[in-house]
Amino acid sequence: MKKILPYMLTARQINIPYLLKTGEGKIRKIGKYLFDKDMMEIALFWGEGIENLLGQKLNQGLNENHIKILSENTITSIAIEDIITSAFSLPAGIKAIVGIGGGKVLDFAKYTAHLLKLPYISVPTSMSNDGFCSPTVSLTVKGERKTVKASIPYGVVIDLDVIAGCPKSFLYSGVGDMIAKVSALWDWKHAAEKGLERFNDFASMMSYNSLDLLFLRHSSDLSSPRFQRSLATSLLYSGIAMEIAGTSRPASGSEHLISHALDQLSAKPKMHGLQVGTAAYLCAKLQKNPEVDGIRDILSATGFFDFVAQDPFDKTEFIRAVEMAPEIKQNYYTILSEPQSLPKAIRLLEEDEILQRLVK
Repeated sequence: MKKILPYMLTARQINIPYLLKTGEGKIRKIGKYLFDKDMMEIALFWGEGIENLLGQKLNQGLNENHIKILSENTITSIAIEDIITSAFSLPAGIKAIVGIGGGKVLDFAKYTAHLLKLPYISVPTSMSNDGFCSPTVSLTVKGERKTVKASIPYGVVIDLDVIAGCPKSFLYSGVGDMIAKVSALWDWKHAAEKGLERFNDFASMMSYNSLDLLFLRHSSDLSSPRFQRSLATSLLYSGIAMEIAGTSRPASGSEHLISHALDQLSAKPKMHGLQVGTAAYLCAKLQKNPEVDGIRDILSATGFFDFVAQDPFDKTEFIRAVEMAPEIKQNYYTILSEPQSLPKAIRLLEEDEILQRLVK
């Protein structure tokens, strides 16, 4: 692997969300938040089916505050070519981009705002991963899924009434995406020790603290409003940690490479957080990570393992994904870069009692 250059003492601007609102009934208040920031003309992007659920509440708040929707669309594609065409076809005069829904629409809206250099307001309707507040997007480029650099949102609005009503699978996915920070941070630190990455202590601390906030201070009851609020805040901190580091390393490592591989080769990929949470446990075992017992205890206590075991991964696909994972990103060290990782992973899948339930 190619070694990086020594540190240079250079200044770098770090962007963080200026508008952060989390609580009950926030959808109706979006109009007021836009009015307060003098964003009176917007482009609005909906996830599929979301307008029927939330459109009336949103429009009531927009009308009360005289916010004009200059363009409104429901998003079904995350092809970068479609986003570019859409972005440069929007009417003049738009002051902000608002995306409401799941990962697909939020990435579409975020990248649109990035291209047009406009403020972006992210309104997630589930807590399945940290993408709603990250400085990257997951798009298809010439038909292949790619992680693409974007701008961190100007604002994030999380309506806990909406989060409470989403399927429990989304919450389990969010838990899996959070626990993945443990294996990701190990990979990042060891890549830095080999001179292959630059390590940022503050971003690492923020990523660890996001885990503490969620798993050490609260119960493991996913139905609890307090847990859901903490999950939202923790995922938000994870996104900011990536912005501080200037890389996805604080939140993404070997476990994400396995997930990306599963996305490409699986006949029926599972939710992102379910894939990375399962892979994080395997990778932490490979790493001999000192936090592996904590991962096991958290994923057991929250019911994550039981949920995944109801519809386990295909063993042949999962092993192929572990084999394929190091090829996903070139010059990107993780535990999977080590020569014996594949046979060790296969042995763990065959011998570990938890993995035997999750991967069959």
